[in-house]
Amino acid sequence: MTSVLEVEQLSVRIPTEDGNVHAVQEVSFSVEAGTIFGIVGESGSGKSVLTQAISGLMPFAEITGSARFDGVDLLTMRPEELQSMRGRRIGMIFQDPLSSLHPYYTIGSQITELIHAHERVSPAAAKARTIELLAKVGISDAGTRFSSYPHQFSGGMRQRVMIAMALALNPPLIIADEPTTALDVTVQAQIIELLQEVQQESGATIVMITHDLGLLSTIASDVMVMYAGNRMEIGARAEIFGRPAHPYTAGLLLSSPANYTPGEELVPIPGRPPSLLQPAALCPFLERCESAVDDCRRLPPPVRVYADGGRSACWLEHKAPATERRPATVAARKISRHRAANVLAASVQDVRLTYRTGPLGRRKSVPVLKGIDLEIHRGETLGLVGESGCGKTTLARVIAGLAPVTEGVVTVAGADLQYINRAAWRRMRREVQLVFQDPFGSLNPRRRVGSIIGDPYRIHERLSGAQRRSRVQSLMELVGLNPEHYNRFPSEFSGGQRQRIGIARALALQPELIICDEPVSALDVSIQAQILNLLKSLQQEFGLTYLFISHDLAVVRHICDRIAVMDGGMIIELADADSIYDAPQQEFTRTLLSASMSRPYPISGQPRTLVESLSAPARPDGVQEVA
Repeated sequence: MTSVLEVEQLSVRIPTEDGNVHAVQEVSFSVEAGTIFGIVGESGSGKSVLTQAISGLMPFAEITGSARFDGVDLLTMRPEELQSMRGRRIGMIFQDPLSSLHPYYTIGSQITELIHAHERVSPAAAKARTIELLAKVGISDAGTRFSSYPHQFSGGMRQRVMIAMALALNPPLIIADEPTTALDVTVQAQIIELLQEVQQESGATIVMITHDLGLLSTIASDVMVMYAGNRMEIGARAEIFGRPAHPYTAGLLLSSPANYTPGEELVPIPGRPPSLLQPAALCPFLERCESAVDDCRRLPPPVRVYADGGRSACWLEHKAPATERRPATVAARKISRHRAANVLAASVQDVRLTYRTGPLGRRKSVPVLKGIDLEIHRGETLGLVGESGCGKTTLARVIAGLAPVTEGVVTVAGADLQYINRAAWRRMRREVQLVFQDPFGSLNPRRRVGSIIGDPYRIHERLSGAQRRSRVQSLMELVGLNPEHYNRFPSEFSGGQRQRIGIARALALQPELIICDEPVSALDVSIQAQILNLLKSLQQEFGLTYLFISHDLAVVRHICDRIAVMDGGMIIELADADSIYDAPQQEFTRTLLSASMSRPYPISGQPRTLVESLSAPARPDGVQEVA
């Protein structure tokens, strides 16, 4: 097949106050026309920087190498030529459609503006084409929604608008940067189905960037694995997921809860990615690799070429060693359920909540919760799943006392929230804590983490500074943070560490209930595994109770004892986790499960056939061996 995109030895250096960040380091790959090419790796691996550099969206960076698109090197084009190329020849779908769409302009005007920028067509023709595009990507009543603003669409609908914009000029290449992150499984399935339809109908080539391994395992033709700005492995999807040659690829696959029996402890990749201020003289994964051999500590890794066409930058010749899956720890779940049957941590009875929306004089009542009955047993993890807008987060806010109900009874720690006074409310705040989805957005960037974690002690227990510091540092150590980092700011921590800060703060007062609202949805699989292990170990040690909200069904099955399925403001099914997955009773539950892409990756034990081993390129100083 013909290659539509050929990248050779591409490097990107970004100047910062601390020095040049070597975000991409001599990466090469080619994308065949009419295929879906996946790029996967942890946050900071250089995935987005790589494609932005190719598209000319990083004018401030120093870029070397070549990126030939249809025979033309994009890196040698003038800015105005690249601007003409984007949209017309290269379509872009960004991760966050809300920040990518201008809030002051209607979605119709933003798509027609793109059309007018590249083609001479009448306003009526541009509008007609835009309405046709919106209908094509699944937006109902497209003629009316043409005049709607971005905030009037759901997350999935905004992503459809971004896809319509990317398709407006029928570009032969579409770059999709995390197009389904944080979307519900049903919406995610719809977006992926839409992209596949577009690719098949128009013959477009799609470069898909993601950290969702399940997604790539179902749709990609070829996959490139990146780490610390380097290409670690590249090859056909079946080989990457079935017979990974690099330990980093195997580590990513084995970090996913989809590959474990529910209740097992996950095996995350140890450590954290290296600093990119200085390129690694040896393998960048060396410090985290449990399969390293003596050669790894002396020389840069060679490039192993396999008979299936795949390549791996590693001293291992055939296949990365895969960690054996341990037997299921079913007993832990049974103990949890037995303990949970004694006392209720919280309950809601016939809870209804109705919002009044619209201009004064024409307000309409919009029911959000429609008769919810739910009991959360002390010591258990209750999962709450459903599509966006079904009422999951609203129900959590009701249980936390942050949203008053229209009707019904909410009881937390034995107290009816409707009849407690101001002093009792202050005491009640100790009993319910929340861990949010975005660990960075939920932490004050101007305050040090010691103060953030210590706030509950200052507000509720009025401890002195020395006492607070001692308690906070003990908490930091408990959740796997270095107590010496007490005075650091949130920006100085990684995403996983920031989530640990949020968990430490929630644990401070030993609450009756901790509400986890999508706590791992935006994290890489290796960090996700660390956080899930932490939540599980803390629950076993302290008998914690969790209400766990998530759209990742593999995560929910792994950590939850029982699962409640919500749809349209009602709980339509409630049962233990195994029953929900093995024998769902409701059609909607079956739809959710069938839409999920979080399935086990069948890692084969068969070795790969090595064809040749290419020597590692010489280091800049001309010396290969490292003492």
